[in-house]
Amino acid sequence: MVSTARSRVREPAGNLPADVTSFVGRRHEITLTKRLLAESRVVTLTGPGGVGKTRLALRVAGNMRRSFRDKAWCVQLEDLSDGSQVIDAVIDQLGLGGPSTADDVDSVIEHLKNREMLLVLDNCEHVIEDVALLVDAVVRWCPGVRVLATSRQSLGVAGESTMVVPPLQVPDIEHLPPPEAYEQFASVRLFVDRARAAVPEFEVDADNATALMRLCHHLDGNPLAIELAAVRLRSLSPQQLEERLSERYDLLTEGRRGAPARQQTLRALIDWSYDLASEQDRLAWARVSVFSGSFDLEAAEHVVADGLSEGDVLGAVHSLVDKSVLLREEAGGEVRFRLPHTLREYGQEKLVAFGEHEEVRQRHRAWFAELVDRFAADWLGDGQVAWVHRLRKDQDNLRLALHTATASPKTAGSALRMATALGQYWGIRGLNGEARHWLDQALAVATADNPERARALRASAWFALLQGDLAAANPLLEQATVVATQRGDEVEKAHVIWTRGMAALFTADLDQADALLTDALSRFRKHDCEVGELAALFALGLVKGLGDEYETGMALLAECVRRTGERGELFWRAYALWGSAQLDLRHEELERAETSAKEALRLQRRLDNRLAMAFSTDTLAWIAQRQGRNDRAARLFGAAAAFWDAVRAAPAFYATFAAGHAEHAEQARAVLGEQAYQEAFDRGHAMTFPHAIDYALEVKRHARPRTDDNVHPMPLTRRERQIAELVAQGNTNKEIAEGLVIAQRTVEGHVQNILTKLDFSSRAQIAGWIAAQRTGDASDTRS
Repeated sequence: MVSTARSRVREPAGNLPADVTSFVGRRHEITLTKRLLAESRVVTLTGPGGVGKTRLALRVAGNMRRSFRDKAWCVQLEDLSDGSQVIDAVIDQLGLGGPSTADDVDSVIEHLKNREMLLVLDNCEHVIEDVALLVDAVVRWCPGVRVLATSRQSLGVAGESTMVVPPLQVPDIEHLPPPEAYEQFASVRLFVDRARAAVPEFEVDADNATALMRLCHHLDGNPLAIELAAVRLRSLSPQQLEERLSERYDLLTEGRRGAPARQQTLRALIDWSYDLASEQDRLAWARVSVFSGSFDLEAAEHVVADGLSEGDVLGAVHSLVDKSVLLREEAGGEVRFRLPHTLREYGQEKLVAFGEHEEVRQRHRAWFAELVDRFAADWLGDGQVAWVHRLRKDQDNLRLALHTATASPKTAGSALRMATALGQYWGIRGLNGEARHWLDQALAVATADNPERARALRASAWFALLQGDLAAANPLLEQATVVATQRGDEVEKAHVIWTRGMAALFTADLDQADALLTDALSRFRKHDCEVGELAALFALGLVKGLGDEYETGMALLAECVRRTGERGELFWRAYALWGSAQLDLRHEELERAETSAKEALRLQRRLDNRLAMAFSTDTLAWIAQRQGRNDRAARLFGAAAAFWDAVRAAPAFYATFAAGHAEHAEQARAVLGEQAYQEAFDRGHAMTFPHAIDYALEVKRHARPRTDDNVHPMPLTRRERQIAELVAQGNTNKEIAEGLVIAQRTVEGHVQNILTKLDFSSRAQIAGWIAAQRTGDASDTRS
């Protein structure tokens, strides 16, 4: 009776610890956790170390304790050395008192069986089996008790719901918003809050806001890492801290007094996770650290499997996900995995310690070299869209594999093969400069007699041409010709001739282009090289039509369209359709030209071929100008300019095309007047890429689902966006309700949903987000 009475004295407030620092963000996670607790007796919050599971659990418990007659109670298990101490910890922290006995679990159940309370069990992973036994008993015998646990892996008990606590929202480092919009990211708000606690005079300004956003990105949005990093602002500026982030483990050493020993530093935190892993899991952790970005299970099985079966690897990956070391990502039905930056660096240290670093890096290189070989072999078919998406997902790994391959003459052949085979992909993505970089690196390390050398020289020349760098392209083509001739490689000689023909086309030397491309097409046909033949059909058809042979040119382009259509091929089909549009436009077949150009753009959008989209959008601007739709033409010229900018190209790089571009733009400007033309051009240039394509195709935006991996879907409904705009204008809920003729309570519900979805806590943050969205629409999240 004494222990029961003592517990009841404490029941009005439970035993939740008071917050000693402000709580930032997590509105969505709080809402979701509450919903899960309403539906399930046991909810486990999982996630990597330092992600904020405990703070989230305590915040939810604090918000919900009034919903339970006997309030909310927390049992902290972090300092336990083994599972036998779990019951003692529960008895102690629930205030049950009395000595330990073999029947202590019965004492706990007896105390809880008539209670209505929320029991928080914090940091369960290292004693998970004993916690699971306790929770299973509580669920069976204590119907009024709900359990909220935090653990790096699920408890595995019946009726359990699991929620992975994600890192705080971070900026996309490649598409940062303007400095004044930093508050839209919870990670940055946390950093600023902790920075001001460490340095009271700290202020965010236009000079340091960008550095803060980049810092939070590199810290993975991990709250513990952010808190530890913010302390360093006592001696470093945000810019200096960002520069020294590579020395993460040396910098983030000043832990919080009173925090558990394992949280004093990130290193201690990660060491603690590592010590809890099995030997097999530790080995897998070390080996998957060679991946850059995300990876799939198939790649992991190849890279990790030395000495381990596929079943072992699968088990280790599952275990590491369950322990929140690996993050699981699923999109479009595909599951991929990722190591956060900090855990990846830690794993690489262990890989070096194991003496396996170079060996595993070479397995990684070999796997992605083989992937590129498959891409090259399968490219000319109906899988092009899937291949582009696949390579985009593995782009970081491809770069790492190329870096490994170019590090030694022994793997130079692999580097040359990868760099040339990726040519189609790099061209589609507009990564012309990157392509030249890797080709130059591979050529520099490869021996003169490497069989891939001619292809690499020719590919490097091609990307120089795409960048308008004729001075670099011509010597490379001369070298490629010599090497291909010396090796007697007739197919490669045909490719070099084709590239020379394209160089002549780019410089408006149509006679020379005609001769070279006719020769190339004949050679490709002789040696049954279909990919070369399709390229030559397009190029020669365009050249013939630009000269005095319209019918011949259209016939060659039609053959290309027919043959690519039979194979399901999109790349050359789209270019052939664009070429047809160009020729029809020159012969005043405007309706047919527009149809072909729009179909080309539709195919190019599927491949996300930015250079091709620039050509097609520009051509549609010409057509609009010829149709007398000059405002549309000006907008399309603006949209096309954004595509040209994205691939670092310009119509001026292609003399044959540049003349028509300039002529039609000037005619539209003359009709509209300078001011009106520029205003329309600017509106087109400010469009997002999806919006620009829809405008060019003259389709409504909402008619097409957004599929671009780099474009995040709008999180708000149309009505919520409308209300957010009104909030940003300073309207009160009452004013919004009156203006929209809806109930004020409805407006309040919408505002609450907006705050939840965006993880905000104030109307001012909504206003900042709206401002950033407007800026984003103007500049686009262009990759």
